[in-house]
Amino acid sequence: MFHLTRNNIPFFLPLGFVGLYRWFWFFVRILAYCLYKPLKPRKHPRYKSYRDVTILVPTIDSGEEIKMALKSWLLNRPAEVIFITIPKALAALEALAHEVDPEGRHVRVITVKKGNKRNQMVAGINQVRTEIIVFCDDDVVWPETMLDYLLAPFEDRQMGGVGTSQTVITKNKRMTIWEILAAYRITMRNIEVTSSTYIDGGVCCLSGRTATYRTAILRDPDFQKEFTNEFWRGKYHQHSGDDKFLTRWMHSHSWKTFIQACPEAELASTFKDNWHFLKQLLRWTRNTWRSDIRSVIFERYVWTRHPFVAFSMVDKFFNPITLIAGPVTVAFLATRPDTTIPPWAIVVSYIVWLLVTRLIKYMPHFIRRPQDVLAIPVWLVFNMAFMFMKVYCLFTLYVTDWGTRAGADHKKPETEEEIAKLAAEKDISEIYIPYWSMDLDEWPYYPRTWVGTEHPRYKSRNVLEPFEGEEPDKPAEQYNVSRSTAFESGQTLSLADVQDIIVPAPQSQIDGTQPLDSTASTQQEAVIPIPSHMLSPPTLTNPSDFATSRSGAYDIESRGEQSQVAAGQPYVVVQGSKNLKSTEANTDARV
Repeated sequence: MFHLTRNNIPFFLPLGFVGLYRWFWFFVRILAYCLYKPLKPRKHPRYKSYRDVTILVPTIDSGEEIKMALKSWLLNRPAEVIFITIPKALAALEALAHEVDPEGRHVRVITVKKGNKRNQMVAGINQVRTEIIVFCDDDVVWPETMLDYLLAPFEDRQMGGVGTSQTVITKNKRMTIWEILAAYRITMRNIEVTSSTYIDGGVCCLSGRTATYRTAILRDPDFQKEFTNEFWRGKYHQHSGDDKFLTRWMHSHSWKTFIQACPEAELASTFKDNWHFLKQLLRWTRNTWRSDIRSVIFERYVWTRHPFVAFSMVDKFFNPITLIAGPVTVAFLATRPDTTIPPWAIVVSYIVWLLVTRLIKYMPHFIRRPQDVLAIPVWLVFNMAFMFMKVYCLFTLYVTDWGTRAGADHKKPETEEEIAKLAAEKDISEIYIPYWSMDLDEWPYYPRTWVGTEHPRYKSRNVLEPFEGEEPDKPAEQYNVSRSTAFESGQTLSLADVQDIIVPAPQSQIDGTQPLDSTASTQQEAVIPIPSHMLSPPTLTNPSDFATSRSGAYDIESRGEQSQVAAGQPYVVVQGSKNLKSTEANTDARV
Protein backbone atom coordinates (compact mmCIF):
# COMPACT_ATOMS: atom_id res chain seq x y z
CA MET A 1 0.00 0.00 0.00
CA PHE A 2 2.89 2.36 0.75
CA HIS A 3 4.21 1.64 -2.74
CA LEU A 4 0.90 2.96 -4.08
CA THR A 5 0.91 6.11 -2.01
CA ARG A 6 4.57 7.14 -1.67
CA ASN A 7 4.15 9.88 -4.29
CA ASN A 8 1.00 11.24 -2.64
CA ILE A 9 1.99 11.55 1.01
CA PRO A 10 0.46 15.07 1.41
CA PHE A 11 -2.87 13.70 0.15
CA PHE A 12 -2.97 10.53 2.24
CA LEU A 13 -1.47 11.82 5.49
CA PRO A 14 -4.75 13.47 6.65
CA LEU A 15 -6.61 10.25 5.80
CA GLY A 16 -4.16 8.29 7.91
CA PHE A 17 -4.80 10.58 10.85
CA VAL A 18 -8.55 10.10 10.38
CA GLY A 19 -8.15 6.33 10.56
CA LEU A 20 -5.84 6.52 13.58
CA TYR A 21 -8.23 8.91 15.35
CA ARG A 22 -11.28 6.70 14.74
CA TRP A 23 -9.63 3.55 15.98
CA PHE A 24 -8.04 5.22 18.99
CA TRP A 25 -11.39 6.44 20.29
CA PHE A 26 -13.02 3.11 19.50
CA PHE A 27 -10.50 1.33 21.72
CA VAL A 28 -11.04 3.95 24.45
CA ARG A 29 -14.77 3.15 24.37
CA ILE A 30 -14.17 -0.60 24.34
CA LEU A 31 -11.81 -0.32 27.33
CA ALA A 32 -14.36 1.74 29.28
CA TYR A 33 -17.10 -0.70 28.24
CA CYS A 34 -15.08 -3.61 29.66
CA LEU A 35 -14.25 -1.79 32.91
CA TYR A 36 -17.82 -0.61 33.57
CA LYS A 37 -19.80 -2.25 36.39
CA PRO A 38 -23.53 -1.81 37.05
CA LEU A 39 -24.87 -0.74 40.44
CA LYS A 40 -26.43 -3.64 42.29
CA PRO A 41 -29.49 -3.22 44.54
CA ARG A 42 -28.87 -2.87 48.26
CA LYS A 43 -30.12 -5.45 50.71
CA HIS A 44 -32.30 -2.76 52.32
CA PRO A 45 -32.96 -0.21 49.54
CA ARG A 46 -34.42 3.25 50.08
CA TYR A 47 -36.92 2.76 47.24
CA LYS A 48 -39.11 -0.26 46.64
CA SER A 49 -40.98 -0.88 43.40
CA TYR A 50 -44.34 -1.78 44.99
CA ARG A 51 -44.35 1.49 46.92
CA ASP A 52 -42.35 4.02 44.94
CA VAL A 53 -42.66 3.32 41.19
CA THR A 54 -45.31 4.22 38.63
CA ILE A 55 -44.87 3.10 35.02
CA LEU A 56 -46.19 5.54 32.41
CA VAL A 57 -46.93 4.19 28.94
CA PRO A 58 -48.02 6.73 26.29
CA THR A 59 -49.55 4.73 23.44
CA ILE A 60 -52.16 4.73 20.71
CA ASP A 61 -52.05 0.96 20.12
CA SER A 62 -53.62 -2.07 21.81
CA GLY A 63 -52.00 -5.11 20.18
CA GLU A 64 -50.84 -8.45 21.58
CA GLU A 65 -47.29 -7.18 22.06
CA ILE A 66 -48.65 -4.75 24.68
CA LYS A 67 -50.17 -7.65 26.62
CA MET A 68 -46.83 -9.49 26.69
CA ALA A 69 -45.04 -6.32 27.74
CA LEU A 70 -47.57 -5.50 30.48
CA LYS A 71 -47.22 -8.95 32.01
CA SER A 72 -43.45 -8.49 32.21
CA TRP A 73 -43.87 -5.08 33.89
CA LEU A 74 -46.27 -6.41 36.51
CA LEU A 75 -43.80 -9.16 37.40
CA ASN A 76 -41.60 -6.30 38.66
CA ARG A 77 -44.36 -5.31 41.15
CA PRO A 78 -44.79 -1.57 40.41
CA ALA A 79 -47.26 0.46 42.46
CA GLU A 80 -49.17 1.27 39.29
CA VAL A 81 -49.07 1.15 35.50
CA ILE A 82 -50.81 4.04 33.74
CA PHE A 83 -51.57 3.91 30.03
CA ILE A 84 -52.14 7.31 28.43
CA THR A 85 -53.98 6.93 25.15
CA ILE A 86 -56.53 8.55 22.84
CA PRO A 87 -60.32 7.99 23.05
CA LYS A 88 -60.29 5.75 19.97
CA ALA A 89 -58.05 3.19 21.72
CA LEU A 90 -59.58 3.48 25.19
CA ALA A 91 -61.99 0.53 25.04
CA ALA A 92 -59.42 -1.89 23.64
CA LEU A 93 -56.78 -0.88 26.20
CA GLU A 94 -59.22 -1.12 29.11
CA ALA A 95 -60.19 -4.62 27.96
CA LEU A 96 -56.53 -5.58 27.75
CA ALA A 97 -55.83 -4.12 31.19
CA HIS A 98 -58.79 -6.01 32.69
CA GLU A 99 -57.58 -9.25 31.13
CA VAL A 100 -54.09 -8.91 32.63
CA ASP A 101 -55.17 -7.25 35.91
CA PRO A 102 -58.79 -8.40 36.57
CA GLU A 103 -59.01 -6.70 39.97
CA GLY A 104 -57.87 -3.36 38.54
CA ARG A 105 -55.44 -2.79 41.38
CA HIS A 106 -52.32 -1.96 39.40
CA VAL A 107 -53.32 -0.90 35.86
CA ARG A 108 -55.16 2.27 34.90
CA VAL A 109 -56.01 3.83 31.52
CA ILE A 110 -56.50 7.57 30.97
CA THR A 111 -56.98 9.53 27.76
CA VAL A 112 -56.04 12.80 26.11
CA LYS A 113 -58.13 14.29 23.34
CA LYS A 114 -55.45 14.23 20.65
CA GLY A 115 -52.52 11.95 20.03
CA ASN A 116 -49.23 13.60 20.94
CA LYS A 117 -46.63 11.72 22.95
CA ARG A 118 -45.34 14.69 24.93
CA ASN A 119 -48.85 15.74 25.96
CA GLN A 120 -49.62 12.15 26.87
CA MET A 121 -46.50 11.97 29.03
CA VAL A 122 -47.39 15.16 30.91
CA ALA A 123 -50.95 13.95 31.46
CA GLY A 124 -49.51 10.81 33.01
CA ILE A 125 -46.94 12.67 35.10
CA ASN A 126 -49.68 14.66 36.79
CA GLN A 127 -51.54 11.48 37.72
CA VAL A 128 -48.56 9.93 39.50
CA ARG A 129 -48.55 9.48 43.29
CA THR A 130 -45.15 7.85 43.73
CA GLU A 131 -41.62 9.23 43.97
CA ILE A 132 -40.25 7.50 40.88
CA ILE A 133 -41.58 7.48 37.31
CA VAL A 134 -40.59 4.99 34.62
CA PHE A 135 -41.42 5.89 31.03
CA CYS A 136 -41.80 2.82 28.88
CA ASP A 137 -42.64 2.04 25.25
CA ASP A 138 -45.65 -0.20 24.79
CA ASP A 139 -43.70 -3.04 23.14
CA VAL A 140 -40.83 -3.30 25.63
CA VAL A 141 -40.34 -6.54 27.58
CA TRP A 142 -38.50 -6.51 30.91
CA PRO A 143 -36.71 -9.11 33.01
CA GLU A 144 -38.19 -9.63 36.48
CA THR A 145 -35.27 -7.77 38.07
CA MET A 146 -35.61 -4.59 35.99
CA LEU A 147 -37.11 -2.24 38.58
CA ASP A 148 -34.79 -3.39 41.37
CA TYR A 149 -31.80 -2.45 39.23
CA LEU A 150 -33.34 0.78 37.93
CA LEU A 151 -33.94 1.94 41.51
CA ALA A 152 -30.42 1.12 42.73
CA PRO A 153 -28.74 4.31 41.39
CA PHE A 154 -31.36 6.47 43.16
CA GLU A 155 -29.68 5.70 46.47
CA ASP A 156 -27.61 8.71 45.39
CA ARG A 157 -29.84 11.71 46.12
CA GLN A 158 -28.33 13.63 43.21
CA MET A 159 -29.39 10.95 40.73
CA GLY A 160 -32.07 12.27 38.39
CA GLY A 161 -32.41 9.76 35.55
CA VAL A 162 -31.47 6.14 34.88
CA GLY A 163 -31.50 4.21 31.61
CA THR A 164 -30.81 0.63 30.54
CA SER A 165 -29.03 -1.49 27.98
CA GLN A 166 -31.14 -2.89 25.15
CA THR A 167 -31.57 -5.82 22.83
CA VAL A 168 -33.84 -6.65 19.89
CA ILE A 169 -36.64 -9.23 19.80
CA THR A 170 -38.75 -10.18 16.83
CA LYS A 171 -42.44 -10.88 16.38
CA ASN A 172 -41.58 -13.40 13.67
CA LYS A 173 -39.94 -16.82 13.74
CA ARG A 174 -36.63 -15.28 12.71
CA MET A 175 -35.24 -11.78 12.38
CA THR A 176 -35.55 -9.95 9.09
CA ILE A 177 -32.54 -8.14 7.66
CA TRP A 178 -34.05 -4.86 8.89
CA GLU A 179 -34.18 -6.14 12.46
CA ILE A 180 -30.59 -7.39 12.23
CA LEU A 181 -29.50 -3.92 11.10
CA ALA A 182 -31.35 -2.47 14.10
CA ALA A 183 -29.58 -4.96 16.37
CA TYR A 184 -26.20 -3.82 15.00
CA ARG A 185 -27.08 -0.22 15.87
CA ILE A 186 -28.30 -1.18 19.35
CA THR A 187 -25.04 -3.02 20.05
CA MET A 188 -22.98 0.05 19.19
CA ARG A 189 -25.34 2.23 21.24
CA ASN A 190 -24.89 -0.03 24.28
CA ILE A 191 -21.12 0.35 23.98
CA GLU A 192 -21.40 4.12 23.58
CA VAL A 193 -23.67 4.87 26.55
CA THR A 194 -21.94 2.38 28.84
CA SER A 195 -18.49 3.78 28.10
CA SER A 196 -19.61 7.40 28.59
CA THR A 197 -21.26 6.44 31.89
CA TYR A 198 -17.97 4.94 33.06
CA ILE A 199 -15.77 7.80 31.81
CA ASP A 200 -17.63 10.90 33.02
CA GLY A 201 -21.05 9.76 34.28
CA GLY A 202 -22.92 11.24 31.34
CA VAL A 203 -25.04 9.84 28.55
CA CYS A 204 -26.03 11.26 25.19
CA CYS A 205 -29.63 10.02 25.55
CA LEU A 206 -31.67 8.17 28.17
CA SER A 207 -33.67 6.18 25.64
CA GLY A 208 -37.43 6.57 25.85
CA ARG A 209 -37.87 2.81 25.48
CA THR A 210 -37.32 2.66 29.24
CA ALA A 211 -36.07 5.54 31.39
CA THR A 212 -36.53 6.30 35.08
CA TYR A 213 -36.80 9.75 36.70
CA ARG A 214 -37.64 11.37 40.00
CA THR A 215 -41.25 12.53 39.98
CA ALA A 216 -40.28 15.79 41.66
CA ILE A 217 -38.25 16.82 38.61
CA LEU A 218 -41.05 16.18 36.15
CA ARG A 219 -43.76 17.88 38.23
CA ASP A 220 -42.03 21.24 37.83
CA PRO A 221 -44.36 23.54 35.81
CA ASP A 222 -41.34 25.05 34.05
CA PHE A 223 -40.31 21.61 32.85
CA GLN A 224 -43.81 20.73 31.66
CA LYS A 225 -44.26 24.00 29.83
CA GLU A 226 -40.93 23.77 28.02
CA PHE A 227 -41.35 20.06 27.35
CA THR A 228 -44.68 20.53 25.56
CA ASN A 229 -43.64 23.74 23.80
CA GLU A 230 -40.24 22.91 22.32
CA PHE A 231 -39.64 24.46 18.92
CA TRP A 232 -36.86 24.05 16.41
CA ARG A 233 -35.67 27.48 15.28
CA GLY A 234 -38.74 28.96 16.98
CA LYS A 235 -41.05 27.74 14.21
CA TYR A 236 -41.33 23.95 14.13
CA HIS A 237 -43.12 22.33 17.04
CA GLN A 238 -41.29 19.16 18.09
CA HIS A 239 -43.41 16.03 18.46
CA SER A 240 -40.66 13.42 18.82
CA GLY A 241 -37.32 13.68 20.61
CA ASP A 242 -38.86 13.57 24.09
CA ASP A 243 -36.05 11.40 25.47
CA LYS A 244 -33.40 13.78 24.15
CA PHE A 245 -35.16 16.71 25.83
CA LEU A 246 -35.34 14.85 29.14
CA THR A 247 -31.63 14.02 28.99
CA ARG A 248 -30.71 17.64 28.27
CA TRP A 249 -32.89 18.72 31.21
CA MET A 250 -30.87 16.46 33.49
CA HIS A 251 -27.64 18.04 32.24
CA SER A 252 -28.87 21.63 32.55
CA HIS A 253 -30.36 21.19 36.02
CA SER A 254 -27.36 19.48 37.66
CA TRP A 255 -28.87 16.01 37.99
CA LYS A 256 -26.78 12.89 37.58
CA THR A 257 -27.60 10.18 35.05
CA PHE A 258 -26.63 6.53 34.90
CA ILE A 259 -26.97 3.52 32.60
CA GLN A 260 -27.64 0.10 34.10
CA ALA A 261 -26.04 -2.18 31.51
CA CYS A 262 -26.44 -5.77 32.64
CA PRO A 263 -28.71 -8.77 31.88
CA GLU A 264 -30.80 -8.00 34.99
CA ALA A 265 -31.73 -4.59 33.55
CA GLU A 266 -31.71 -5.23 29.81
CA LEU A 267 -34.93 -4.48 27.97
CA ALA A 268 -36.02 -6.28 24.82
CA SER A 269 -37.82 -4.23 22.17
CA THR A 270 -39.27 -4.81 18.73
CA PHE A 271 -38.23 -2.77 15.70
CA LYS A 272 -39.80 -2.35 12.30
CA ASP A 273 -39.28 -5.56 10.34
CA ASN A 274 -39.58 -3.93 6.90
CA TRP A 275 -38.46 -0.83 5.08
CA HIS A 276 -40.36 1.32 7.61
CA PHE A 277 -37.22 0.90 9.72
CA LEU A 278 -35.74 3.59 7.48
CA LYS A 279 -38.48 5.98 8.64
CA GLN A 280 -37.53 5.27 12.24
CA LEU A 281 -33.91 5.89 11.36
CA LEU A 282 -34.71 9.24 9.74
CA ARG A 283 -36.61 10.34 12.86
CA TRP A 284 -33.81 9.27 15.22
CA THR A 285 -31.17 10.97 13.08
CA ARG A 286 -33.07 14.27 12.91
CA ASN A 287 -33.65 14.18 16.67
CA THR A 288 -29.94 13.56 17.22
CA TRP A 289 -28.92 16.47 14.99
CA ARG A 290 -31.36 18.89 16.64
CA SER A 291 -30.64 17.87 20.22
CA ASP A 292 -26.85 17.65 19.87
CA ILE A 293 -26.70 21.06 18.19
CA ARG A 294 -28.68 22.50 21.11
CA SER A 295 -26.45 20.75 23.66
CA VAL A 296 -22.99 21.62 22.34
CA ILE A 297 -23.65 25.00 20.68
CA PHE A 298 -26.56 26.76 22.39
CA GLU A 299 -27.04 25.31 25.90
CA ARG A 300 -23.44 24.10 26.46
CA TYR A 301 -24.06 22.63 29.95
CA VAL A 302 -22.75 19.30 28.71
CA TRP A 303 -19.26 20.71 28.12
CA THR A 304 -18.63 21.30 31.83
CA ARG A 305 -20.64 18.42 33.30
CA HIS A 306 -19.89 15.65 30.79
CA PRO A 307 -17.03 16.61 28.44
CA PHE A 308 -16.65 13.11 27.01
CA VAL A 309 -20.33 13.10 26.02
CA ALA A 310 -19.89 16.54 24.45
CA PHE A 311 -16.88 15.28 22.50
CA SER A 312 -18.90 12.26 21.31
CA MET A 313 -21.64 14.57 20.06
CA VAL A 314 -19.17 16.67 18.10
CA ASP A 315 -17.62 13.49 16.73
CA LYS A 316 -20.99 12.51 15.26
CA PHE A 317 -21.14 15.81 13.37
CA PHE A 318 -18.12 14.70 11.33
CA ASN A 319 -19.18 11.10 10.79
CA PRO A 320 -20.33 11.70 7.19
CA ILE A 321 -16.88 13.07 6.35
CA THR A 322 -15.00 10.14 7.90
CA LEU A 323 -17.38 7.65 6.29
CA ILE A 324 -16.67 9.04 2.84
CA ALA A 325 -12.87 9.12 3.33
CA GLY A 326 -12.46 5.40 2.60
CA PRO A 327 -14.42 5.24 -0.68
CA VAL A 328 -12.71 8.43 -1.90
CA THR A 329 -9.29 6.94 -1.23
CA VAL A 330 -10.14 3.69 -3.02
CA ALA A 331 -11.57 5.56 -6.01
CA PHE A 332 -8.45 7.71 -6.24
CA LEU A 333 -6.10 4.71 -6.18
CA ALA A 334 -8.16 2.58 -8.54
CA THR A 335 -8.41 5.28 -11.21
CA ARG A 336 -4.77 6.37 -11.24
CA PRO A 337 -3.31 5.87 -14.73
CA ASP A 338 0.11 4.85 -13.42
CA THR A 339 -1.08 2.27 -10.88
CA THR A 340 0.74 -1.06 -10.96
CA ILE A 341 -1.97 -2.99 -9.12
CA PRO A 342 -5.24 -3.91 -10.84
CA PRO A 343 -8.17 -1.74 -9.70
CA TRP A 344 -10.16 -4.84 -8.71
CA ALA A 345 -7.40 -5.83 -6.26
CA ILE A 346 -7.57 -2.42 -4.60
CA VAL A 347 -11.35 -2.65 -4.26
CA VAL A 348 -11.23 -6.23 -2.91
CA SER A 349 -8.52 -5.28 -0.40
CA TYR A 350 -10.68 -2.42 0.85
CA ILE A 351 -13.76 -4.65 1.18
CA VAL A 352 -11.80 -7.29 3.12
CA TRP A 353 -10.49 -4.57 5.42
CA LEU A 354 -14.04 -3.36 6.08
CA LEU A 355 -15.31 -6.89 6.78
CA VAL A 356 -12.52 -7.64 9.26
CA THR A 357 -12.79 -4.33 11.12
CA ARG A 358 -16.60 -4.57 11.39
CA LEU A 359 -16.25 -8.11 12.69
CA ILE A 360 -14.03 -6.72 15.46
CA LYS A 361 -16.27 -3.73 16.22
CA TYR A 362 -19.47 -5.75 16.55
CA MET A 363 -17.98 -8.73 18.35
CA PRO A 364 -20.24 -8.19 21.43
CA HIS A 365 -23.22 -8.72 19.14
CA PHE A 366 -21.77 -11.75 17.36
CA ILE A 367 -21.04 -13.45 20.68
CA ARG A 368 -24.78 -13.43 21.33
CA ARG A 369 -25.95 -14.00 17.75
CA PRO A 370 -23.12 -15.52 15.68
CA GLN A 371 -25.45 -16.14 12.74
CA ASP A 372 -25.65 -12.39 12.14
CA VAL A 373 -22.07 -12.40 10.84
CA LEU A 374 -23.57 -13.20 7.44
CA ALA A 375 -25.25 -9.78 7.42
CA ILE A 376 -21.99 -7.80 7.56
CA PRO A 377 -21.91 -7.15 3.77
CA VAL A 378 -25.45 -5.77 3.93
CA TRP A 379 -24.44 -3.63 6.90
CA LEU A 380 -21.53 -2.17 4.90
CA VAL A 381 -23.83 -1.15 2.05
CA PHE A 382 -26.38 0.19 4.52
CA ASN A 383 -23.70 2.22 6.30
CA MET A 384 -22.65 3.88 3.05
CA ALA A 385 -26.27 4.77 2.33
CA PHE A 386 -26.66 6.06 5.87
CA MET A 387 -23.90 8.58 5.17
CA PHE A 388 -26.17 10.29 2.65
CA MET A 389 -29.19 9.90 4.94
CA LYS A 390 -27.41 11.86 7.68
CA VAL A 391 -26.71 14.71 5.30
CA TYR A 392 -30.32 14.61 4.06
CA CYS A 393 -31.59 14.75 7.67
CA LEU A 394 -29.37 17.75 8.40
CA PHE A 395 -31.14 19.69 5.66
CA THR A 396 -34.65 18.55 6.70
CA LEU A 397 -34.59 19.29 10.43
CA TYR A 398 -37.90 21.10 10.05
CA VAL A 399 -39.61 17.68 9.82
CA THR A 400 -40.54 17.01 13.45
CA ASP A 401 -43.30 14.40 13.31
CA TRP A 402 -43.08 10.67 14.05
CA GLY A 403 -43.66 9.24 10.60
CA THR A 404 -44.22 5.68 11.88
CA ARG A 405 -47.07 6.16 14.38
CA ALA A 406 -50.40 6.52 12.60
CA GLY A 407 -52.50 8.85 14.73
CA ALA A 408 -49.53 10.10 16.74
CA ASP A 409 -48.95 13.13 14.54
CA HIS A 410 -52.22 14.94 15.10
CA LYS A 411 -52.11 18.19 13.21
CA LYS A 412 -50.77 20.76 15.64
CA PRO A 413 -49.99 24.46 15.27
CA GLU A 414 -46.43 24.95 14.08
CA THR A 415 -45.77 28.49 15.34
CA GLU A 416 -45.85 30.07 18.77
CA GLU A 417 -48.66 32.38 17.62
CA GLU A 418 -50.80 29.41 16.60
CA ILE A 419 -50.05 27.67 19.91
CA ALA A 420 -51.21 30.76 21.82
CA LYS A 421 -54.39 30.93 19.74
CA LEU A 422 -55.13 27.27 20.37
CA ALA A 423 -54.48 27.66 24.10
CA ALA A 424 -56.96 30.54 24.19
CA GLU A 425 -59.56 28.21 22.70
CA LYS A 426 -58.79 25.68 25.49
CA ASP A 427 -58.14 22.90 23.02
CA ILE A 428 -55.04 21.66 24.81
CA SER A 429 -56.43 21.56 28.34
CA GLU A 430 -56.27 17.78 28.38
CA ILE A 431 -52.55 17.79 29.19
CA TYR A 432 -53.31 18.87 32.78
CA ILE A 433 -50.40 21.26 33.22
CA PRO A 434 -51.06 22.84 36.65
CA TYR A 435 -50.73 26.51 37.59
CA TRP A 436 -48.98 27.98 34.58
CA SER A 437 -50.45 31.40 35.38
CA MET A 438 -50.07 31.20 39.16
CA ASP A 439 -47.37 32.91 41.15
CA LEU A 440 -44.82 30.27 42.09
CA ASP A 441 -45.12 31.18 45.76
CA GLU A 442 -48.63 29.76 45.65
CA TRP A 443 -47.72 26.60 43.80
CA PRO A 444 -48.55 23.56 45.96
CA TYR A 445 -46.14 21.07 47.36
CA TYR A 446 -46.27 17.64 45.87
CA PRO A 447 -47.31 15.27 48.68
CA ARG A 448 -44.69 12.78 49.76
CA THR A 449 -41.50 13.95 48.10
CA TRP A 450 -37.87 14.20 49.26
CA VAL A 451 -35.94 17.20 50.54
CA GLY A 452 -38.21 19.75 48.94
CA THR A 453 -37.24 19.32 45.28
CA GLU A 454 -40.76 20.44 44.39
CA HIS A 455 -40.48 23.63 46.39
CA PRO A 456 -40.94 26.78 44.23
CA ARG A 457 -37.43 27.98 45.06
CA TYR A 458 -35.93 24.72 43.87
CA LYS A 459 -38.22 23.67 41.06
CA SER A 460 -36.33 20.87 39.32
CA ARG A 461 -32.82 21.99 40.24
CA ASN A 462 -30.68 19.65 42.24
CA VAL A 463 -31.53 20.41 45.86
CA LEU A 464 -27.91 20.12 46.95
CA GLU A 465 -26.97 23.12 44.80
CA PRO A 466 -27.63 26.39 46.75
CA PHE A 467 -28.98 29.54 45.15
CA GLU A 468 -26.87 32.69 45.05
CA GLY A 469 -26.66 34.20 48.52
CA GLU A 470 -28.29 31.17 50.13
CA GLU A 471 -26.73 28.88 52.70
CA PRO A 472 -26.03 25.43 51.24
CA ASP A 473 -28.39 22.67 52.29
CA LYS A 474 -27.07 20.32 54.91
CA PRO A 475 -26.72 16.74 53.72
CA ALA A 476 -30.06 14.98 53.78
CA GLU A 477 -28.66 12.15 55.87
CA GLN A 478 -27.94 14.55 58.73
CA TYR A 479 -31.64 15.21 59.13
CA ASN A 480 -32.83 11.70 58.34
CA VAL A 481 -35.12 13.38 55.82
CA SER A 482 -37.70 11.28 54.05
CA ARG A 483 -41.36 11.86 53.26
CA SER A 484 -44.42 13.90 54.19
CA THR A 485 -48.09 13.67 53.25
CA ALA A 486 -50.90 16.24 53.41
CA PHE A 487 -54.41 15.14 54.40
CA GLU A 488 -57.74 16.72 55.31
CA SER A 489 -58.44 17.26 59.00
CA GLY A 490 -60.06 14.29 60.66
CA GLN A 491 -58.55 11.80 58.24
CA THR A 492 -57.43 8.55 59.87
CA LEU A 493 -53.78 7.86 59.09
CA SER A 494 -51.21 5.18 59.63
CA LEU A 495 -47.90 6.38 60.98
CA ALA A 496 -46.21 3.82 58.74
CA ASP A 497 -47.03 6.07 55.79
CA VAL A 498 -45.38 9.27 57.02
CA GLN A 499 -41.74 9.51 57.96
CA ASP A 500 -39.16 12.11 58.98
CA ILE A 501 -39.22 15.64 57.57
CA ILE A 502 -37.82 19.05 58.48
CA VAL A 503 -40.65 20.68 60.42
CA PRO A 504 -42.19 23.43 58.21
CA ALA A 505 -43.23 25.77 61.04
CA PRO A 506 -41.79 27.47 64.15
CA GLN A 507 -41.95 25.46 67.35
CA SER A 508 -44.72 27.75 68.64
CA GLN A 509 -47.04 26.54 65.87
CA ILE A 510 -46.76 22.86 66.72
CA ASP A 511 -50.06 21.77 68.28
CA GLY A 512 -50.39 19.34 71.14
CA THR A 513 -46.92 17.85 71.11
CA GLN A 514 -43.78 17.95 73.19
CA PRO A 515 -40.76 19.75 71.69
CA LEU A 516 -38.86 17.63 69.20
CA ASP A 517 -35.70 16.77 71.09
CA SER A 518 -32.67 16.21 68.85
CA THR A 519 -31.16 13.99 71.55
CA ALA A 520 -34.21 11.79 72.06
CA SER A 521 -33.63 8.13 71.43
CA THR A 522 -37.28 7.21 70.84
CA GLN A 523 -39.68 8.11 68.04
CA GLN A 524 -42.00 11.07 68.68
CA GLU A 525 -45.21 12.07 66.97
CA ALA A 526 -46.06 15.63 65.95
CA VAL A 527 -49.09 17.18 64.27
CA ILE A 528 -48.09 20.33 62.42
CA PRO A 529 -50.44 22.78 60.64
CA ILE A 530 -49.63 23.60 57.04
CA PRO A 531 -51.05 26.32 54.75
CA SER A 532 -53.85 25.31 52.43
CA HIS A 533 -51.79 25.99 49.30
CA MET A 534 -49.56 23.05 50.24
CA LEU A 535 -52.33 20.51 49.74
CA SER A 536 -52.54 17.94 46.98
CA PRO A 537 -52.25 18.90 43.29
CA PRO A 538 -55.47 19.51 41.30
CA THR A 539 -55.33 16.01 39.81
CA LEU A 540 -56.68 14.83 43.19
CA THR A 541 -60.00 16.57 43.78
CA ASN A 542 -60.15 15.34 47.37
CA PRO A 543 -56.94 14.89 49.38
CA SER A 544 -58.56 12.02 51.23
CA ASP A 545 -58.62 10.15 47.91
CA PHE A 546 -54.85 10.34 48.04
CA ALA A 547 -54.81 8.68 51.45
CA THR A 548 -57.06 5.80 50.45
CA SER A 549 -55.50 5.19 47.06
CA ARG A 550 -55.01 1.59 45.95
CA SER A 551 -51.35 2.37 45.36
CA GLY A 552 -49.25 0.11 47.58
CA ALA A 553 -47.47 3.06 49.16
CA TYR A 554 -50.72 4.56 50.43
CA ASP A 555 -52.88 1.54 51.15
CA ILE A 556 -53.40 2.72 54.73
CA GLU A 557 -56.61 0.77 55.22
CA SER A 558 -54.58 -2.42 55.36
CA ARG A 559 -51.99 -1.06 57.82
CA GLY A 560 -51.91 -1.52 61.56
CA GLU A 561 -51.41 1.32 64.05
CA GLN A 562 -53.75 4.29 63.43
CA SER A 563 -53.68 7.89 64.62
CA GLN A 564 -56.55 10.41 64.47
CA VAL A 565 -55.72 13.86 63.11
CA ALA A 566 -57.03 16.79 65.14
CA ALA A 567 -59.95 18.78 63.69
CA GLY A 568 -59.71 22.37 62.55
CA GLN A 569 -57.51 22.64 59.47
CA PRO A 570 -55.32 20.55 57.18
CA TYR A 571 -52.37 18.94 58.92
CA VAL A 572 -49.32 16.90 58.15
CA VAL A 573 -48.29 14.11 60.50
CA VAL A 574 -44.61 13.74 61.30
CA GLN A 575 -42.84 10.77 62.80
CA GLY A 576 -39.65 12.11 64.35
CA SER A 577 -36.34 10.55 65.29
CA LYS A 578 -33.28 11.59 67.22
CA ASN A 579 -31.91 13.38 64.14
CA LEU A 580 -35.08 15.40 63.54
CA LYS A 581 -34.86 19.10 64.40
CA SER A 582 -37.43 21.87 64.30
CA THR A 583 -36.43 24.84 62.21
CA GLU A 584 -37.39 28.50 62.65
CA ALA A 585 -38.74 28.85 59.13
CA ASN A 586 -41.82 30.38 57.61
CA THR A 587 -44.45 28.44 55.70
CA ASP A 588 -42.14 28.66 52.71
CA ALA A 589 -39.83 26.15 54.40
CA ARG A 590 -38.79 22.88 52.86
CA VAL A 591 -40.77 19.69 53.34
